[in-house]
Amino acid sequence: MIPAFADVEPGDAQRWSTWPAVTPSERGPLPWPAWVVTSAGALDTELGILKTGKEADVFLLERAVPDDPAQRTLLAAKRYRDSDHSSFHRSGVYTEGRTTRNTRDARALARKSEHGRAVAAAQWSFAEFQALCRMWELGAPVPYPVQVSGSEVLMEFIGHADGTAAPRLAQVRADGAQLGGLYDQIVDLMRVFASAGFAHGDLSAYNLLVHEGRVRVIDLPQIVDIVANPQGLDLLHRDCVNICEWFTRRRVERDAEELFAEMLAAS
Repeated sequence: MIPAFADVEPGDAQRWSTWPAVTPSERGPLPWPAWVVTSAGALDTELGILKTGKEADVFLLERAVPDDPAQRTLLAAKRYRDSDHSSFHRSGVYTEGRTTRNTRDARALARKSEHGRAVAAAQWSFAEFQALCRMWELGAPVPYPVQVSGSEVLMEFIGHADGTAAPRLAQVRADGAQLGGLYDQIVDLMRVFASAGFAHGDLSAYNLLVHEGRVRVIDLPQIVDIVANPQGLDLLHRDCVNICEWFTRRRVERDAEELFAEMLAAS
């Protein structure tokens, strides 16, 4: 029997699942994967931190229904900090071409008030969630976006059942043939982005995960529209340079200009 709210109280580092509280537009694309726990009787349990970053920290979260092993999953909870607690200062480069529809929020952003700082943090979380949804639906190898709530994005945890996260490409030790295969996967995912008119905008060996031989791309809040953003092509070119230089340093020679031309053709 699934426990009722009266039967269980959240303990330390726990909360009731936030899934019932978010609106349909704040949940991931349908159909939801079978592992997504949607029960209102589930608890979210903090299991530790996975990564600290300039603008956000990522935590390991277990969402589970007590005493029901079939309803348990691990999630990555990415929580954005407001500008007073963030060292990320390049946002203007990525947000050119974006608009804020809510006029009160727009005024608060301009004044950089406390509300404006909270709005800015939430804008990044919603931007990442929307980018993940779009790229998931296009078939790009991104973590499945479970939900967004305020400045927190919950997404598929890429790693093992024991909570060990998949390594970043920068941590992978592989020979030339293996690296060549990983490069081909990266080109494929970049092509999916470009075909939709987007560039990752900050692609590197540090936001590409390798899990069971498959490359997954993360950190998408700064995704840029190649046309709407005046610096879109420059950011796409930088992605190409970053990737090719990393592989070239590992004796897998790759030409950034050739890759850039391929992405332009795809877009």
